[in-house]
Parts: sequence; C-alpha cells; structure tokens
Amino acid sequence: MPKVKSNSGAKKRFSITKNGKVKRASAYCRHILEHKSSKQKRRLRGTTVVSEAEVSKIKRMLPYK
Repeated sequence: MPKVKSNSGAKKRFSITKNGKVKRASAYCRHILEHKSSKQKRRLRGTTVVSEAEVSKIKRMLPYK
C-alpha cells in the first residue's frame, strides 16, 4: 500500500493535540488592524480549537499526525 500524501496547506495551518483536538489560529488578525478595537485584537491573538463539524475533514487531510 503506498503512502498517503498530507495536504500541504493543512500541514501549515493546523496541529493536533494529544487528546485528538485540532488547533488553529484565529482569523481576522492579519491586516487592516487599525480599524479593529484593541479588545477584538486581544481576543484574536491566541489559538482556538476547530469545531467538531470540521475535525473529520482536517484529520483526513493529515493522515500521519
């Protein structure tokens, strides 16, 4: 059986925790930041967990993680 390729975009964007959850960075925090409030920018700073509806799709793109 040949190896399965990982999706290159998904490799760069997602990481899987020990418990099997998928981590991602927050959106809306890359540019046009002067129009956003400090509170919004602070809230978007860290990482979040991907919703359960999308987890199976992402794990299919990352077969060896």
